[in-house]
Amino acid sequence: MKYLFSLFIFIYSTSLVHAQYTVRIIVSAYGTNPNDEIFIAGNFNGWHPADAAFKLKPFEGGKQMIIFNNVQAGHYEFKFTKGSWNKVETDAQGGDIENRYVDITNDTTLELSIAGWKNLFSTQPIPNTASANVHIIDTAFYMPQLNRYRRIWIYLPPSYLFTKNKFYPVLYMQDGQNLFNRQTAAFGEEWGVDECLDTLSTQLNKECIVVGIDNDNAKRLNEYNPYDNTQYGKGEGRQYIAFIAETLKPFVDSNYRTQKDAQHTFIAGSSMGGLISLYAIVQYPNVFGAAGIFSPSFWIAPQIFTDVENAHWQKSFRLYFYAGKKESETMVTDMQKMYAIIQEKKCCTLTEVTFPLGRHSEKYWREEFDDFYRWLVKQE
Repeated sequence: MKYLFSLFIFIYSTSLVHAQYTVRIIVSAYGTNPNDEIFIAGNFNGWHPADAAFKLKPFEGGKQMIIFNNVQAGHYEFKFTKGSWNKVETDAQGGDIENRYVDITNDTTLELSIAGWKNLFSTQPIPNTASANVHIIDTAFYMPQLNRYRRIWIYLPPSYLFTKNKFYPVLYMQDGQNLFNRQTAAFGEEWGVDECLDTLSTQLNKECIVVGIDNDNAKRLNEYNPYDNTQYGKGEGRQYIAFIAETLKPFVDSNYRTQKDAQHTFIAGSSMGGLISLYAIVQYPNVFGAAGIFSPSFWIAPQIFTDVENAHWQKSFRLYFYAGKKESETMVTDMQKMYAIIQEKKCCTLTEVTFPLGRHSEKYWREEFDDFYRWLVKQE
């Protein structure tokens, strides 16, 4: 009897773990023509703003609908777009809104209303919030490894222009358009990296150059993924990181007063940018010595666990992991799994931060960046 009871509990708990549900989302949208295409982007598809597999279909009464089958229980965050982040949903005044979210525990139908679209309010000027220490290296910097061009930003510390013999560490960051300037931020929320470092340079007497690489909206999932994916296509992360390590870094080192060694060369990013930042330190251990890994999208690239397991780690490496509990069902557990793999090697300086209220957005990464940088310079 005890055996049968235990078996029943096992089968029941297993069925809960693997339970799958149907989710229907019905949307009515202000300012939408009948032929407009509406997409849903979220933590389940890499926040791709124009993913054809997540396009809504016409529904009765001028509404649109999408149906998801075989959805696992969990926490999901999302927004609606018209195919790009320049056409993301807003509030009725054109203001940015928080990510929508839903916790799936059974079959679910959501009826949602979209109050406005960002492009309908394009006549309202967005202020340029970049500080005087932020500059554009090039609006079309050539990436030979990918045969593409990209805007590159650089933040120079407050003392840079007033010193001649001082050399600085360099932090390379993904999604450059979101780092310094609300005017260019894809989600209308910038990280405020420049303001943060301006303040900390006085408080900590530590300064750092930051190089921001814009993402390619259409190719972001590919460029930030080192591995091929059956749904999202060929991974170009290897070539992208080769660009940073073999083309961009030599240019920066030749034109700015940098500390060129790996001990003073860092890399950071969020979401897919967190994934590729960890991959960078695995592939180029002699180039990058530290990484900030914010809300990493390990779900799209499970091969990263094997590569990290097999990597040759150096004791000088510093890795900062961050995730929010309100992001997705697997975000924190995946991060903790990765952290445990590296921790077992007893080779690096590690820290792990889990924020109970954290969601998948620039707002929370902006708040965490201050702590990341304080931790980073404290380890020097």
